[in-house]
Amino acid sequence: MDLANGKTYWNHTFNGYVYPKLEENIECDVLIIGSGSSGAHCAYFLSETNLSVVLVDKRDICCGSTRANTGLLQYCNDKTLTSTIHSFGEEAAVRHYSLCVQALQTLKNQVVPNLSNQSDFISRRSLYFASTENDVPMLEEEFTTLKKYGFPAEYWTRERIQSHFGFSKAASIITDGDAELNPFKHAQSLIHYAHNHGVRVYEHSKIIRKDHSADKNMLYVENGSSITAEYVIYATGYESQEEVLDPNGVIVSSYAIATNPIREIANWYENMMIWETARPYIYARQTIDHRIIIGGLDETTTRVEKRDSMIIHKRDQLLKQLCELFPELEGKVKADYYWGAFFGETHDGLPTIGIYNDYPNSFFLRGFGGNGTVYSIILSQIIRDLILTGSHKDAYLYMKERPTKR
Repeated sequence: MDLANGKTYWNHTFNGYVYPKLEENIECDVLIIGSGSSGAHCAYFLSETNLSVVLVDKRDICCGSTRANTGLLQYCNDKTLTSTIHSFGEEAAVRHYSLCVQALQTLKNQVVPNLSNQSDFISRRSLYFASTENDVPMLEEEFTTLKKYGFPAEYWTRERIQSHFGFSKAASIITDGDAELNPFKHAQSLIHYAHNHGVRVYEHSKIIRKDHSADKNMLYVENGSSITAEYVIYATGYESQEEVLDPNGVIVSSYAIATNPIREIANWYENMMIWETARPYIYARQTIDHRIIIGGLDETTTRVEKRDSMIIHKRDQLLKQLCELFPELEGKVKADYYWGAFFGETHDGLPTIGIYNDYPNSFFLRGFGGNGTVYSIILSQIIRDLILTGSHKDAYLYMKERPTKR
């Protein structure tokens, strides 16, 4: 699958680490296939166990969807807490949101401090604004729900938004405890850490055949090498749909730009991350080198040619939307980088761990959704514990067989 095209930004900000091709027959306890955010977090958390772990990727390390990730990390999801309660019940929904909060805290307090370059991690607040007046009742209800269950949030009126940002929106929720990072640098750093702690890493090692059984899994690389593994984690992102189709998953096309450096934006309060209630929505953030990333404008197409044919048009639309939010940027801002990429969502709004009879002792980690990096942190720890102990108290939330509202 051609995951992304155009002029992506993050791979120009950091020189990635280089790993060898697999050119011998090897054995391990756990094989991770894929080196994006999901595979990288699996490698990190498994490196802190006594298991023998191998990670392979058919591309350069971290050069699939990760280079198109825009690096906004939030505890709120594309599916609101209110809507998640309607779908799955109060207990499951609140637990899911709580796990997102915990994942961000784990990242900030435990993971990032262990990494050599800190992933350009910065704690941020987020502005979630009503796209239209009609969205205000929904926003008010969501704020009430968040506060009821103790999640950090404030409600801002039109006047308060305008006094801090300059633009006028009917209402917004401000969430605390969110963060931004460089997703390419982060995934590279996670894998580098894991490699330094015993995980064997191979790139340009495409697996072309798999023989799964209850006793062992045999996987064969295109050059004739083989990997024998007790457990396999398919952390192949949106390409996992080509291996085993999950009917809950849906692939769309999304677009983003990174602008030229803009040193000061007077009306962008606290450099908050910004997103909106419309679906599909636009979102925006700043980077440590003073660029603005704005993305969204999703399309339902899964055809590469159709997706890529719209990149320039979407670039221009995103620039226009940015200048509508911040008119002072008119004539000063341009898109230095612009890209289109495939993006995975689920119909029910939760990420998925897939376990299938034809793939014994294997896990499909699908962190689909706008909060994919946060989901990767949650699901990789659950899978680690399923391998180590056979259970995890929160696994039921994310198995492909969903809990229903009780």
